[in-house]
Amino acid sequence: MNYLAHGYRFLDSPLMLAGTAVPDWLSVVDRGVRMRSRRIRPQLEQLDVGCRSVAEGALQHLADDDLFHSSAVFMKLESELAAGFRRLMPDRFDHRPAFLGHIVVELLLDWYISVRQPGILDEWYAVLETVCPLEVQSAVNLLAPRQTEMLAPFIRRFLEARVMYDYADDARMLVRLNQVLRRVTLEPLEDHFLVVLAEGRQLVYRHGADLLMAVEGEPASRAGQ
Repeated sequence: MNYLAHGYRFLDSPLMLAGTAVPDWLSVVDRGVRMRSRRIRPQLEQLDVGCRSVAEGALQHLADDDLFHSSAVFMKLESELAAGFRRLMPDRFDHRPAFLGHIVVELLLDWYISVRQPGILDEWYAVLETVCPLEVQSAVNLLAPRQTEMLAPFIRRFLEARVMYDYADDARMLVRLNQVLRRVTLEPLEDHFLVVLAEGRQLVYRHGADLLMAVEGEPASRAGQ
């Protein structure tokens, strides 16, 4: 899942919303810092209100990913998208189709939510703008086994970039995908891959409600209690 899918249910809690984004932010800006449920859960009762909200958001993210990635509908769409990319990448040693099949479903699910709930992406960004990036970074430094000073500056850049608005257009989304591919040292895509993105958009639109059903339910911080 991507940012909006993780967080759109928690717009009434800005710090929890930020917490749902923390694992993905860290994967971009400081991959050595990891959020782990087994480390976070024992600390919950000792945390102040703000830090606990960030922690609960991170737990929600991790629980969502576990449910989402194991759901039959996600695996089906991931496989279909990977096959679409593989059709244009005949080299069986090319690692991009599987990687792209995974992340394109996730990015297009954010687009689907924004289409089905007009204005929700504006609200998602507006709520995050009320959060202090240094407060989020301080919470992460309490919860993670390793410290980071890179998160707060990245949150500010992330909010300025407004990346998720580009998911509404295949050409702009291709630009964003190529940024991701370069970051993980894979070859970028050429324009003829736009046809696969268009096909993926239709797939996710047809199955978006089923994808979301895989994770909607009780907040992860209360599950099993």
